[in-house]
Amino acid sequence: MIDENASGARRGTGELITNHGTAERDTANRETTAAELEGVLAAAHAARRELAATAPDVRADRLVAVADALEAEREGLVDLAGAETHLGAARLTGELRRTTFQARLFADALRSGALTPVRVDHADPDWGTGPRPDLRRTVTPVGPVLVFAASNFPFAFSTFGGDTVSALAAGCPVVVKAHPGHPRLSRRTAALVTEALRRAGAPEGTFALVEGVEASLAALRDDRVAAAAFTGSLRGGRSLFDIAAARPVPIPFYGELGSVNPVVVTPAAWEQRGAQIASGWVGSLTLGAGQFCTNPGVVLVPDAEAFLAALELPVPDPVLHAGIASAFHDAVRTLSGSPGVTAALVGEPSEEGVRVQVLRTTASAVLADPAILEVEAFGPAGLLVEYTSPEELTAVLDTVPGQLTGTVQAATGAPDPVAPTAVALLAERVGRVVHNEWPTGVTVSAAQHHGGPYPATTAPLTTSVGLEAVTRFQRPVAYQSVPQELLPPELRDRPVGPAATGVPCGSVRSAGAVG
Repeated sequence: MIDENASGARRGTGELITNHGTAERDTANRETTAAELEGVLAAAHAARRELAATAPDVRADRLVAVADALEAEREGLVDLAGAETHLGAARLTGELRRTTFQARLFADALRSGALTPVRVDHADPDWGTGPRPDLRRTVTPVGPVLVFAASNFPFAFSTFGGDTVSALAAGCPVVVKAHPGHPRLSRRTAALVTEALRRAGAPEGTFALVEGVEASLAALRDDRVAAAAFTGSLRGGRSLFDIAAARPVPIPFYGELGSVNPVVVTPAAWEQRGAQIASGWVGSLTLGAGQFCTNPGVVLVPDAEAFLAALELPVPDPVLHAGIASAFHDAVRTLSGSPGVTAALVGEPSEEGVRVQVLRTTASAVLADPAILEVEAFGPAGLLVEYTSPEELTAVLDTVPGQLTGTVQAATGAPDPVAPTAVALLAERVGRVVHNEWPTGVTVSAAQHHGGPYPATTAPLTTSVGLEAVTRFQRPVAYQSVPQELLPPELRDRPVGPAATGVPCGSVRSAGAVG
């Protein structure tokens, strides 16, 4: 059984249009039938070649068309998302803005050629290993992609989230498995995406939504699906990863599974601005009720008593649903039951009975039982780890499993003797190192990397955020001594002339980072 942390009540009713074009009033989850799934997969399979041959600027136009459609329905989408997720209008409006910005960023990169990297080695009879033939390397879409939507970002990591956008940008058909935490929003978003793509000329099968665990497992096992992407729990993601790897022809599975995102507070930083660091940590820890994958769940400090004395715990925002609350309480119980871990501070409860909690332990206890650092309490709970020396800090950092982020709070205005080692050790085991800031909030840009070694992800060489996310759904192809007229357009030589560069179309360009 796949655990999506998705159980619990959902609120609200209302008429919506599904991606099949039928009106319904439905707040419940449903299961896509075998016949419906077959239709979806057959259409995606049929569309794959036309999409692969579609010019980058046409793909760009389609992404912009979807962004326009979502923005035109902003108010209704935000209301629907709020009813199902308990997230506030300000948060959801900002997230929808991020989602459409992301689509436009990929569109711009498609038009500039940044997402179609090519390499050309012209024939060379004097090449060092012997005569070299003409070799030209480009990328091609992998084929239909199955995306498992996430619950905690109902726009940015859901139906038209980063996985969907990057797969469409790569030229792949996309089948989205709706998250049961927001079924009505998923259906409404899918309807808007489907219609916008149709109006922009995309073939049938470019995009579809399916619902239910059994349908998603059947899709993952189907040989027409060429890759899959997932954001969720370690247990659920690992189960899906194992299915993808066990297929007769294994496929790439890009899973984001879990992370405690350790923070190192150096002695010099604590002496310089301890209260500010403590306040910043609580703010990041409790942002969105702690329901961020980059939530800083572990903080290593030189003085636990002083750190605790500087903390003020807020009442948390509502959690997404009862399933997350239950999993959160289970994780806190697991942590507090570990040898050497004690409850240090507990805040006032929210209406749902969720409290901000700070637990406490020592570096020596972590070194005796490193599994303590593997427990992710997805919500507003953090573990305070006190270290007594730089050597002890180094030993603890050497036990940290793979993470999405690692943060160093260091001294400012003067060299910090501990910071270089902390940065270097974190870089060995995280996808993003943060210095004197906080990890919550992941900018969509060209240089962003949202990934990390297992168990943070199943594919540490890739990112799920930023322009490099497109590489997950492309594979390289080299053409040797192929005539110009048979080459993909981006590999053909440009005519030589006053306005020509003399290099193939689509040469690598760098799309500037966008904050």
